Amino acid sequence: MTDIIIKALAPIFVIMLLGFWAGKSKLVDNSNVSLLNIFLMDFALPGALFLATVQTPWAGIVKQAPLILILTLSMWVAYALIYFISVKVSGKSSQDSAVLALTVGLPNYAALGLPILNGAFGEGTGISLSVAVAISCGAVLMTPFCLMILEAGKAKQRGEQASMATLLPKLIYLSFKKPIVFGPLIGVLGSAVLGALDMKAPNLLLISLRPLGAAALAAALFLTGVILSARKLKINGPVLFGALIKNVAQPFVAWGLVLLFGIDPVVGRAGILLIALSAGFFGVVFGNRFGVQSPDAEGSLLVSTGAFIFTIPLFIMLTAGMVAPL
Repeated sequence: MTDIIIKALAPIFVIMLLGFWAGKSKLVDNSNVSLLNIFLMDFALPGALFLATVQTPWAGIVKQAPLILILTLSMWVAYALIYFISVKVSGKSSQDSAVLALTVGLPNYAALGLPILNGAFGEGTGISLSVAVAISCGAVLMTPFCLMILEAGKAKQRGEQASMATLLPKLIYLSFKKPIVFGPLIGVLGSAVLGALDMKAPNLLLISLRPLGAAALAAALFLTGVILSARKLKINGPVLFGALIKNVAQPFVAWGLVLLFGIDPVVGRAGILLIALSAGFFGVVFGNRFGVQSPDAEGSLLVSTGAFIFTIPLFIMLTAGMVAPL
């Protein structure tokens, strides 16, 4: 299992380090990454998320309702806790807090989900479906709310002084018209329609978008490294607290939900291990797109990823008694 974890994490650290080196050596202008950001946020990631969702069988998504419940509630508990503490206790801006909360609340399903679940359960189509559902949950049910807070901050900078309630319809529109949101949303709707018609997505469409989707993870990790190269990272209380919530508390919240709702042990273990993944890069990348720097989010991302080497084996062992390996 240690070998699986190291192999899963190696590409993350290597590609982020390459981006960090490229930024530090000025091969890439780390103070102006708008072109990289546009490629990632408007093309590569939406394409990858669309592919992940449209290829997920609708019947399979419906059957995964208990997993969706575990993932969504676990993510929202962590998001709400971090956001509240960041705004009310630390006095940070809502935009900074939203970036930090998304970084902590949304696990790195895309990079780590499949290798970790394959290692814990053995390879199988059910595992692939669980990871696809997790990615869909994060893209459709988490990211739009962070985007709305970032859009609200942008509106305030433009001098729009209306209340949040007044701005809400506009913020929803601005968020959902972004490719990073409507890409996976169209994929989910497409999966439902194709499922009703007993059809599959056109193979030509999948082949055409596959290279774009394949570039998404590498581009995201490289861009994260470039962004971090322009910052002075500090390991402080909020960073350690964020990593603790992500790597330890959030998986136990998921476990509590499994027990509370009496969820099937196989689904429950998959949900716990997916939530136990390290922090994802979406928050940092989103913040950069909106000109919001969050050193705590960047620090939490790195600490959580490093600590993951030690925390994921713990949860794999703790949950091993729930089910026999597939």
